Amino acid sequence: MEMDKINVNNMLAIEEPFMKAPLEQLKRSIRQSQKQAERETAQINAAISNMIKNKDMFSAEEMDKALGGFIERLKVLRRKLEEAKQEEAQLISRSRQRAADLNELSSFSSTAQPEFQRWCRTRMERVLIDYMLRNGNVDTAQHLIENGNLEHFADTSLFALVMSTERELRENHSCRSALQWCAENRSALRKVQSALEFELRLQEFVEMARERHVADAIAYSKKHLVAWSSTELPRIQRAMTLLAFSPNTGCSPYKNMFDMSRWDYLANQFRMVIFQLFDLPAQPLLHLLLQTGLSALKTPACISDDPTEHNRNCPVCHLETLGKLAQDLPLSHHVNSNLVCRITGERMNEDNPPMRLPNGYVYSHNSLKDMALKNDGKVKCPRSGQTFKISEAKKLFIS
Repeated sequence: MEMDKINVNNMLAIEEPFMKAPLEQLKRSIRQSQKQAERETAQINAAISNMIKNKDMFSAEEMDKALGGFIERLKVLRRKLEEAKQEEAQLISRSRQRAADLNELSSFSSTAQPEFQRWCRTRMERVLIDYMLRNGNVDTAQHLIENGNLEHFADTSLFALVMSTERELRENHSCRSALQWCAENRSALRKVQSALEFELRLQEFVEMARERHVADAIAYSKKHLVAWSSTELPRIQRAMTLLAFSPNTGCSPYKNMFDMSRWDYLANQFRMVIFQLFDLPAQPLLHLLLQTGLSALKTPACISDDPTEHNRNCPVCHLETLGKLAQDLPLSHHVNSNLVCRITGERMNEDNPPMRLPNGYVYSHNSLKDMALKNDGKVKCPRSGQTFKISEAKKLFIS
């Protein structure tokens, strides 16, 4: 049947982050390993060249000790590269598993196939895992991963990095881990024109100003803030002026700079930037999937200030739950109107025609018939409270 046909392209439309996340991680891991190897070997080669050039200045014992140090450094480098190689192998395996999972979708011919139902179940589980990891429900996510054997479908290490760094920013008020990550990904941050590192450096300066360590703050600004003067000069100047104010100042914008809520802002910025670099959507995939369905249901009645306009069976009308996700969605476009009974939530059609009461309100035939059977042939309008005989209801014909 046509209704059972699977639209593969539509189903794959939102799966791009699912494939790109491990590939981006792999690309960055390879680059970091290459840079680390080049930097370490270049330093060792330079040191050896210097020793050869000035060999008369070194005793045999000193040269032997230096060469021993070089060997130890190379051993450490080798161990780090082997660890990186294992991580890269895991990322390659993860990418293959995900590609095979998405490719399996093209082998299904109908939504009624048990195999397709199993595939959808797995997809729902990985969507829930994504949602849990984003919200810090790590134990629950891990339980679902282990039960479903979904290790290759979860970006656990990436979200663990996000959560630990956010926790350090929000709770410990420390930029150390975030700055270390920025240093490792500086070229990538430059490509997306992110000022995250500047924001972190600025916050460290603010904390020095809060503690009234003026000399340290000035030295810190010369070392870390001046480099951003081409793009952030007004903010650097404002930061320097901050040294003249106390932390409890009421003068804006210096009051805002001292505000502790900046730590939450930095945590949110870190999450947004890392998601951007790894091509992950800012919203959980669960929200995106729900909004896809909600957008087809949203009508003017759903956003009406009159509660009587809301349909109890419509998820968009439940403003405290799914309705929140639909707040910013556009209204759905319906070429053909569908009439839904306010009493039962059932669709009105030729088998359940719309019936008009004398007061002008319309309900389905089945709902009025059931009500009349329970009330001696009388029906009560739930909106106006008026009571009528069932015989007074008139059938409507929609053209």
